[in-house]
Formats: sequence, structure tokens, C-alpha cells
Amino acid sequence: MAPSTPLLTVRGSEGLYMVNGPPHFTESTVFPRESGKNCKVCTFSKDGTFFAWGNGEKVNIINVTNKGLLHSFDLPKAVCLEFSPKNTVLATWQPYTTSKDGTAGAPNLQLYDMKTGTCMKSFIQKKMQNWCPSWSEDEALCARNVNNEVHFFENNNFNTIANKLHLQKINDFVLSPGPQPYKVAVYVPGSKGAPSFIRLYQYPNFGGPHAALANKSFFKADKVTMLWNKKATAVLVIASTDVDKTGASYYGEQTLHYIATNGESAVVQLPKNGPIYDVVWNSSSSEFCVVYGFMPAKATIFNLKCDPVFDFGTGPRNAAFYNPHGHILVLAGFGNLRGQMEVWDVKNYKLISKPVACDSTYFAWCPDGEHILTATCAPRLRVNNGYKIWHYTGSILHKYNVPSNGELWQVTWQPFLDGVFPAKTITYQAVPSEVPNEVPKVATAYRPPALRNKPVTNSKLHEEEPPQNMKPQPGNDKPLSKTALKNQRKHEAKKAAKQEARSDKSPDLAPTSVPQSTPRNTVSQTTSGDPEVDKKIKNLKKKLKAIEQLKEQAATGKQLEKNQLEKIQKETALLQELEDLELGI
Repeated sequence: MAPSTPLLTVRGSEGLYMVNGPPHFTESTVFPRESGKNCKVCTFSKDGTFFAWGNGEKVNIINVTNKGLLHSFDLPKAVCLEFSPKNTVLATWQPYTTSKDGTAGAPNLQLYDMKTGTCMKSFIQKKMQNWCPSWSEDEALCARNVNNEVHFFENNNFNTIANKLHLQKINDFVLSPGPQPYKVAVYVPGSKGAPSFIRLYQYPNFGGPHAALANKSFFKADKVTMLWNKKATAVLVIASTDVDKTGASYYGEQTLHYIATNGESAVVQLPKNGPIYDVVWNSSSSEFCVVYGFMPAKATIFNLKCDPVFDFGTGPRNAAFYNPHGHILVLAGFGNLRGQMEVWDVKNYKLISKPVACDSTYFAWCPDGEHILTATCAPRLRVNNGYKIWHYTGSILHKYNVPSNGELWQVTWQPFLDGVFPAKTITYQAVPSEVPNEVPKVATAYRPPALRNKPVTNSKLHEEEPPQNMKPQPGNDKPLSKTALKNQRKHEAKKAAKQEARSDKSPDLAPTSVPQSTPRNTVSQTTSGDPEVDKKIKNLKKKLKAIEQLKEQAATGKQLEKNQLEKIQKETALLQELEDLELGI
């Protein structure tokens, strides 16, 4: 039996309703539209069978399969909802408040039993960040960060703390995905000159100096983001500082670290300086993609040895999204960028399409791995709100624009468990669609009045780098990095220049015709159009000519002075400076 098409939940000023997924896009009868602007939160269960929403008065839960109302809770102020992985518990969170006399407020984090509808346990959770407890996929383990400790509960028994992980001051933790043995990554920020560190543990082995599976310490970390891969064998850590002390970036400074459960750790070397915009694991857990560097940003796929596998070059992008099957990757530029997307076949490293989703604030892959959702939502943007459904080949299959006086707050796919939708063969031919593709308006560059009647010169602010396969070639142990390739080219150019210089000094080998490329140590008649640059090139070539003469004298056995030897030592730097100037010609 083929799986049903994922539903789409839409929440905004027009109310809360559901839309049938591709290919129909009609309003679904599974959920009767709830009008009004009071719906603050809604969520699906992990397998998509249950749906919960808060309408400002109650939190209701329905079974999506049989459309029946399961439970209704009096929680008018609930703003966060989440189901446990096996739909045993519904967690709700309301903003924490204290009474006027300063006494402690009532518990605001509730855990409800989905079978009986009774409240299993209530906690005080003051901060909205990381409010929800973390469950293992089989719900045998649940963890909360309380007073700089991680408290563990077993089999949803929240009346007894089964275990505690206590370090100096645990700021954050992430429980590993997948089955037993369970692992946990904890972050302790640095203080009083001591570095920050992250440790990986296997539950429940927390005691003793050698209990940690891996340990990684680093300075320059005001906050971290920890990302487990699907197989729970490694964690990627983005360490960020709020301020870049070098002044190079407004966004602070980021570094990327790799930590494996076998104890290995490394700093992921990124060839371009600048912010780290996004890091994502492939579902295969064998590679990850990083989007980084000052604009135009680079995107590179790395393997588990932190070696680059494929470089997508540079472009206007700040996000990456693998589809659920891991064989298609979207690189996109949202936020302050124009919404350009690049859809790549990851296996063959081939570009499939380049659609443009202008003003998008949200992106999500459909669980079927074929369709893409992009949306413009408030409060990020309050104009042109709406959403679009795309096929990965670039065709728009469905589009909805909210009326000009309305807003769209949230739009999400109904989730499905892994394996429900099988991976399909990638096609490069755009699928047919009745919705016309929009051609975005290209803003022309400003030209001052004095230049408006003159021919346009094609000049680029940045030199674009093309995609490059960095897998080891046959006979090579390791691919050359961009820096290594650049240095290799410079070395070869210098070697060629020296050979040409030697051939110039020999009367018997001197060419009678005009050479194809002018040797570096002769005065060239080529001009750059800039008198200052031409003057520098001429002076550099004179100095290199003098150095060659000194080297000849040394070869005949003449004793050189100290200042003459120092001139010879400057040859490499002069050649480099000359090359840089000539590249600008």
C-alpha cells in the first residue's frame, strides 16, 4: 500500500487549517478550519499520526488518521508543545510568572500521559530556550538540564531521578539519536582563564576520570551548537564568540570542531575566512556540508576524516539542506540574500536546477524527498506573505499568497518516519506545472550621471570560484587543497620564469623572434594603463635583473658583500610581488 501524501499545516491571520500535499493542494477535511487569530502554537507527533494545537483557551489533540479528538487541556497560555518520540507523552510549556509578593510561581512545564490525559509531572522551567526534555528514540531515557546538572529519568518515571551528570557548570547537552547504547554530549563554558570543553559520555558511565568517551577543549567560545550524526558516532560543534576581536566580522567568530565517540577530535580546516553560516550532516552519517566564508560564500562537503570531498565554489548562499534520503542537497541564500537555490545531485555532484525563491524566510523538505516548501512568514517579513511548493527540478507546483492585510505565521509538513517513502531515481528534466515560474527582477547597478552615456564595462566585485571535485585521484593519496594548488601553480610559474631568464642570458639560445611570454627579468613594453603600476613593474624587473647579475658573479667565484647577499635573498619576495602586479594587467 502506497503511503499517503503528507499534509501541510498553515497557521496565520486567516486561522489554522490543513492542505493536502502534492499533487492535489486542496484544503483537507482531516482538520476543520479553526478561524480567528488566537492560535499561538501547533505541532505534529514524530510519526505524523497526532496533531496538537493551542487556540488561546485550550490545547487540543486529534488523531489525524481517524479525525477524532483525543484530549483537551485547559492551558490558555501554552506557547510550546512537543510529543515524545513514541507518542506516550505530550510536553507543554507556558511562560513562567511569579506572584506579586515575590513568592515562587506555579510549575509551568507539564507532561501529560497521552493514554489517560492526566498530568504525569510538573516542573518549573523558567527559560524558553531548551525547555523541552530530551527523550531517546525508544523513550527508555529522558533527560533535563537542571541547575547546571543533567537529570536522567528512565521509562517515563518522572518521580525518581535515575541518574545525574554533574560537572562544573553544564550549560547545554544533546542526547544522541538512535538505539542503545545512549550517548550524551555536554558543554561546559570556560571561566577564569580556563577553556570551554565538550565531553561525550555513554549512559550511565559518568564517574571516574576516564569515563568520558571523548573530550575537546577550546578557547573562543561564548556559545556552542552541537550536532550528532544519525548513527551517533560523531558530533560537530560550532563554537561562536559574540565579538570578533580582529574586527573582521560583525557576526563574531566561529570555529568548527569534529568529535567522535572513539576519542578522535579535530578542527575542521575551512579554506576561506569568515562566518560559518550552516553545517548539516548527511543522513548517511558519512559526510557533512559546511557553508562558510565572507560573501560570496563557499560550500564544501567533508568526510569523517575532515578532508574536503567536493567544493561547490562560491555563491550567494548561507544555508544547506539535505533531503531525507541524503542524495539531493540544496544550497540556498535566504534572509538578506535574494533567495537563490542550487539543487545538487550529491552522488554525481551534478547541478539539477537553480530556482529562485525571493523573500523566503522558511525552507523545508517534504518527507517524500521530492518536494520543497518555501515560505515568507511574519514577523520576519510582514509583506508578501505566502508559501510555494516546488519540485526539486525547479518547477513551482503550487503557490498561495496571503491577502495584503493578512499574515502567515507558520507552515509545516506532516512528518513521516524514515523509510516510509522510498528514494526515487533523480531526474534532471523539469516536471510539468500549471503554475508559471516567476522571473525575479534583476536590479541594475547604480551608474552616476557622468557614466550613463558611456559603454558598460564588465567588472566583478568578486572572482567567482567554480565547483571542484576534491576526491583523491588514482595514484594520489590525498587531494590537494585550494591553498596547496595555488602554491603549486606559483612554484611552477617561478620555475618557468627562472628557466626563461637563463635562456635570455645565453647568446646561443636567445630567440630570434618575439617570445610568446615575456621573461620576468626583462623590461616589458606591456602596460597596465596605470602609470604607477607600470613604474613599479619596471623597478621590480630592474631589481631582478641586478640579482641575476649578482648570482652570475657568485657563480664565477667572486666574493659578494653582505648587502649583495641580502639582495639575492629577496628574490622570492620580489618575484611574488611582480606576479601579483602582472596578474592585475
